Amino acid sequence: MLHAPLSLLRITRILLRYRMDEVLAATGLNRWFFWLRPFTGTEAADQPLPVRARLALQALGPIFVKLGQVLSTRRDLLPPEYADELARLQDQVAPFPGEQARALVEAELGQPLEQLYAHFEPEALASASIAQVHAARLHDGSEVVVKVLRPGVRRIIERDLRLMRALAGLAERYSSEARRLKPLEFVSEFEKTIFDELDLQREAANASILRRHWEGSDRLYIPAIHWTHTKKQVMTMERVWGLPVNRKEALKAAGIDLRVLARRGLEIFYLQVFRDNLFHADMHPGNILVSTENPDNPQYIALDFGIVGSLSDSDLRYIAENFSALFERDYRRVSELHIEAGWLPPNTRVEEFEAAARAVAEPYFSRPLGEISFGELLFNLFRMAKRFQLNIQPQLILLQKTLLNVEGIGRDLDPQLDPWAVCTPLLKRIMREKYGPASSMKRLKQRLPHWLEKLPEMPDLLHAYLYQTTHGEVEMTMNAPMLSRLRQENRSGHRHTVYAIVAAALVISTSLLIGLHPEAGLNPQSWPPLAWLTGGLGLISLGLALRKGD
Repeated sequence: MLHAPLSLLRITRILLRYRMDEVLAATGLNRWFFWLRPFTGTEAADQPLPVRARLALQALGPIFVKLGQVLSTRRDLLPPEYADELARLQDQVAPFPGEQARALVEAELGQPLEQLYAHFEPEALASASIAQVHAARLHDGSEVVVKVLRPGVRRIIERDLRLMRALAGLAERYSSEARRLKPLEFVSEFEKTIFDELDLQREAANASILRRHWEGSDRLYIPAIHWTHTKKQVMTMERVWGLPVNRKEALKAAGIDLRVLARRGLEIFYLQVFRDNLFHADMHPGNILVSTENPDNPQYIALDFGIVGSLSDSDLRYIAENFSALFERDYRRVSELHIEAGWLPPNTRVEEFEAAARAVAEPYFSRPLGEISFGELLFNLFRMAKRFQLNIQPQLILLQKTLLNVEGIGRDLDPQLDPWAVCTPLLKRIMREKYGPASSMKRLKQRLPHWLEKLPEMPDLLHAYLYQTTHGEVEMTMNAPMLSRLRQENRSGHRHTVYAIVAAALVISTSLLIGLHPEAGLNPQSWPPLAWLTGGLGLISLGLALRKGD
């Protein structure tokens, strides 16, 4: 019962020590614990507020450090100076004893350690707030690393999350500015992120899928997972060696071409997002190594797969078209896409958003090519769109944040990197491959069994709809403008609907007939005669459906 008040007391003392007066006022803690001020020393009082915020989070402990790291990715919520400072937070936690790690591995995998590994290094290679990593060797000689969750970490996280929720609730109660930032929603989002990281089997699955996407690639290497030695609290992965991507001098000494390396980093990101729809979303330098085995053809090595991102099919298509439209400086299309995707309300004026998008984007094109940041442009576009009641999923913010990280790493390697020249042809090629005729035919053949199953029902459904239409049994919901428009088209509307339904049925029938003859492919000369007949009738029906009313 005393835990919450005592924890709030501890938090208040730390906030007072680092002069976080704004946070104390926003949460109302200064009203309850004002008597503590004379007994609390101040540290770093002369430092800027963003620096004091970072130091306070470090003093509050590992889970609050993790919170700061996640906050640093939300540049849509924080001013840049805060996001930059919080990005410096390092997850430095003292390791727990090797004997504890041994006991946890044996309990989770259900065997003595000697049966599982030929050698298990008791001293940790690295330690963080969630887990630590040990070097090991399997009985077949494979060198591996073993990631082990910290003992009792779930209980600690649940306790600290309760405190975070309490603080967020106080902030929403006492501060109108905090209410604008929706701290309770952010804590809920953070809770999901951190609990996902507690499932090492989920992280292993992420790594396994990424490895499958990049099997045999000379651009990116994903270490193999040893599934026989992996469960929710223990993960065993192939051990890899390489140089951290931010050690430029060591990379140069190894003979690696930094310009090629910078370009490849951007290519990998765009391929992960638009080709695979699964991207590594924690791409800071600590998680990226560079293989030195082939300096003329440098290969990235990715680590730590706790955070990955993917988009819905519709969001992926719309974000790809947005990128292409921005590459072409077609701001009207950018505006239309935001509305079509549902990111903006349907009553948004296209011309108004087009002008706002132009004002944000045009200054970027006046910069030297090496200074253009597409991630920064995307962020500023999202921030501007908030005036128009922007509503997008957190995964899009994760995409924008990861792009900023990737561009930052690339530009550090090659200050003259031109992301537009790298990404424009690559994105166009991916879009052709993913949404072109060959891909459409492949998707058609995949759906054929389902359509064939439903085909016998279509005559009955068509008959039922036509019967209800002609007998006035079809009910419709419409607003005033729609009603006015329909009155004007009343004489031809029903007839056009019937033509459209017939056209759709005939086109589907044509597709089915072609699909039943796989050798036909996209060559019309090899289509069966019945497909020509149904296709021709479908085009005639479609023409009648599109014809203007009398």
